[in-house]
Amino acid sequence: MKLRSSWSIYLSDTLPKTEVMKLLDSALVVRDEKNIKYPVISFAFTYERHEPYLNDTTGQPAVYKDFTGDNFKAPALSPAWSKSLKETLQTGDILYFDEIIIKYAEEKFYKAPPLQIKVK
Repeated sequence: MKLRSSWSIYLSDTLPKTEVMKLLDSALVVRDEKNIKYPVISFAFTYERHEPYLNDTTGQPAVYKDFTGDNFKAPALSPAWSKSLKETLQTGDILYFDEIIIKYAEEKFYKAPPLQIKVK
């Protein structure tokens, strides 16, 4: 079975910050090749934040990468995470949705492909 993961209607992509802000309360969606939708049970989320700084040694501008994340037992980010991202999200940041687990049948669970959303 071939599965594809999306965040609302978007597959892994680079999206404008305004569009990502609208998606923060949206659920992950997993479909098969026949376009049948499966419920997302859980996923791992990582937020890669990019912060510019001035390197003391070289005097050149550089970018510091900070990674934070959480595991969710739901198809969407929690309200607290959504609110936090709305306040901190910047161009260049990356959102990773990994370890997406769906319920295929009564006692069957499958891992769906990961998603990566880059903010432009």
